[in-house]
Order: sequence, then C-alpha cells, then structure tokens
Amino acid sequence: MEERTYLLEMIGITKEFPGVKALDSVTFQLEAGSVHALMGENGAGKTTLMRCLFGLYLEDKGNILINGKQFKFSNPKHALEHGVAMVHQELNQVLKRNVMENLWLGRVPTKAGFVLHKKMYNETLKILNELEIDVSPKAIMSTLSIAKRQMVEIAKAISYNAKILVLDEPTSSLNNAEVSHLFKIINKLRAQGCGIVYISHKIEEILQISDMVSVMRDGKMISTTLAEDLTVNQILKQMVGRELTNVYPPKTNIVGRKILEVKNLSARYLNVKDVSFDLNKGEILGFAGLIGAGRTELMHCLFGTATISKGSIYLNGRKIKNANPREAKKNGFALVTEERRQAGIFGSLSVKENIAIASLKKNLIFKIMLSNKKINTNVKNQIKLLKIKVPSARARILSLSGGNQQKTIISRWLLAEPNIFLLDEPARGVDVGAKYEIHQIMIDLAKQGKSVIMVSSDLPELMGVCDRIVVMSNGQIAGEINPKVDTQEKVMQLAVKYV
Repeated sequence: MEERTYLLEMIGITKEFPGVKALDSVTFQLEAGSVHALMGENGAGKTTLMRCLFGLYLEDKGNILINGKQFKFSNPKHALEHGVAMVHQELNQVLKRNVMENLWLGRVPTKAGFVLHKKMYNETLKILNELEIDVSPKAIMSTLSIAKRQMVEIAKAISYNAKILVLDEPTSSLNNAEVSHLFKIINKLRAQGCGIVYISHKIEEILQISDMVSVMRDGKMISTTLAEDLTVNQILKQMVGRELTNVYPPKTNIVGRKILEVKNLSARYLNVKDVSFDLNKGEILGFAGLIGAGRTELMHCLFGTATISKGSIYLNGRKIKNANPREAKKNGFALVTEERRQAGIFGSLSVKENIAIASLKKNLIFKIMLSNKKINTNVKNQIKLLKIKVPSARARILSLSGGNQQKTIISRWLLAEPNIFLLDEPARGVDVGAKYEIHQIMIDLAKQGKSVIMVSSDLPELMGVCDRIVVMSNGQIAGEINPKVDTQEKVMQLAVKYV
C-alpha cells in the first residue's frame, strides 16, 4: 500500500485550561487537495485544536508539521504568513470600516507612507470576483448581512494564499443558495491543492462536501473515516457515544389563549413593513424566511432595540410600547440575540456574572445589597439545569465552547423569569446533543405557560419544534403554516412571495 503524505500533521496535541483537559493527546492529519471534516459535540475540543494550529493557543504537548517541517506558531499573523488561515464561527470584524479595509487590515499596501487605496480596491475586487461574491469593496461592513460578512471573511483568508484553510461553522448563517455558493468555492480551492478543515454540526452537509471525517469527544480523537463509508446515524453515535432515537423532543406543551397581539408594525430604518401576528400562551411560534427577510429586525422592534415607526403591540389586551430593553424586560420580554459574541455575552466577564446580570434584583438583601451567596446558588442551579460544561462559574465565558456560551445566555434569561422569550437562531452553531437540550428547554418553558418566538434558518428545526410558523418575505408577513400538515416546500414558496 502506498504511504500517505500529509500537508498537515498535528501529533499528540495536549492542551489544559484551569480545571479542564481540553485536548488529550490528539492526532489529526490533513492531505493536500482534500476537505477533512472535524466533528463533535460542543466542548469536544474541535475549535481548541484548530486554535492551537492557528497560534491562538499554545499547546502544552505535541508537534505540528506542515509538509513535514515542524512549526509552533506564536500568533495568528505568524500562522497566516506560513499559509494557515482560519475563518472563525464568531466573526471578528471592524464593522464601521469598509470591506477592503477589513480584507487588508494590518497589511494595507503603501508607498512613501501613503495608503494605495486604488490598489487595495482593485485587489479586493479581483478576489471577490474570483469567488463570485457580490459585495462592493467600499461597502461598510455593518450594512452587510451576516452571510455576506462571512463570505468576506473567507475572501480575506484566501487573500493570504493559504494552503491550509480552517472553516469553523461556515454555513451557520447561510441559506441553501449561499451554502451551494460556498461549496463551489471550496471545490475550487480543493482543486488548487488547498487542504480544508471543515468544522460543522450539519451532518448531511459534511457527507456532501467532505473526503474524510474525524470525530472528537471529550478532548479525544474518537475516529477518522472516509466520508463515503459513513452514515448520519454512525456519525451521531460516534459524537455522543450513544444511539440518538429522536432528533427533536416530544411536543408536550398545550397552547392556550392569546397573550400578545402585534398590529401593523413597521420599523424606522429597518426592513419591517406592516407586520401583524398573534402569540398564544404556552406556544412556540416560529419565524421563517430568507436572509434579509426582516425576522431579526422584528425581534429587535419587539425588544426595544430598534425604533418602531408605526403600529401597536398589545400584551394581555393592554397596549405597550417597549421603547427600550429596560421597558421590554419590565413587560416580561427576553431576547437571545443571533450574534452571541457581539450582542449576547459580556466577553470580559465570568460565566457567573453573565448568568446573574439580568436578575440582580432577585439577589438583593433588604433591597439594597447584593448577596453573593444567593447569586452563587442561583448560578450553580442554572449550570446544573442546562448542563453547561464549565470548570468553574468563575471561568471567563470566552473560554467556553459556542454551545455552552449559548446555554449561558439562555440561563441568564431563565433567572429573570420573563413570560415571552424571543430566541433568534438559538441553536446556531450548536451540536446535536446541545440542540436537543435547547429545544427541550423551549418546550418546558411552553409547558410552564411561557410563550416562545423562535427565528431559525433551519426549516426542519422549525417544523420539528414549533406549533405554528409565520413566514416573512422582504419585511412583510407572507403567510402562516401549520407544521403538522404543511410542507417545507410551502414555506419556501411563501418566503419568496415578495422578493
């Protein structure tokens, strides 16, 4: 048998953080011209392993070889200079600057101390055109959708002429057409000899694009197998260490009376136009639509983080304004945002502080002084209830995996005891086990008489969890479907109604 040659070898990589062994002697090998999927539950060690490769973490033990030569990258710049690029799940971009400035950040072309703007523009346009990304180099990043910002980040990685490209949950914010476009880019890079590490929880996607699949669990490498030899169920079993019989929890909530009525709502400066819908007690109401349909914007209108230009909101028959988040919280609303790193977590604070921050009044002694004992008890109960994997409540939230960060944000609002939960892509970038747990939390909340509005780009998720689904198209309500009798095809027909 011919001996394999590898573009990348990570041999015996071990990494420990206080109280937890994140990587336990992990070996991973990548061939040139191939897509190698890296899978596992949140906290399995996938991203930690790639951060060791990219110079964000320094491994405690082990060796990294590229084309047989040993490297130990001290920082991401060092890795990029040697052809290793990584597109992170949580985008780190300068939102107030334009696309080309983000693409060439830290390496802008200059002459005699002056920035060569025309050269930067032309180089950016060339890369975007090659990748068929329809974005202007002069577009301000904050005006772009998350999907387009993700494409810009991929273009930035490719601009370094990377031979090893790590994509961490690259399709978490993409619709089907955008996923197809990404796969086209990946296939082009693969044909050019690039080695691609593809981290994702979407198993069907993995089997479609990958050559090899490696599965990690609890910081250890469990298996490496040809993608063509695997099935969805085999991957699931390797990821969680047991058989998974149901993808979604059984629906046990009972839908009651109408508690929320939204009439002819429009937003100032945002794509929300004349939106009307009802929400019932104990109901999980889904919002479907294409990227840019206005679903996220609508959630921000309801929570007071966007300005309403006209329309009315009635809670239990009483007209309310929710002019700001404080008023919305007082009226019993909670919002879990789509972008947890930018608008959900307090990155410099601990898990304990992130959980307790929305319910500090519950932890007062004599209404004037915070009780650390009460806070510790409440936080400990939430960590246990939501099965948050964390070495200590004092650990920084940024040290947690994406799924555990998401569960931390949800636990924050559970402590605040709202009646209406607005969940924007609550299971985005979350593994199948954590996703099931989040869905179970939603159903449990509905059973308690709470009401849940869930925005999701995952149609099977909406169909499997929701009692009703409202479909938005270009800022408007296009229709409503019953998941028990209607099909995903009907959702897509409504989603393009006003496009």
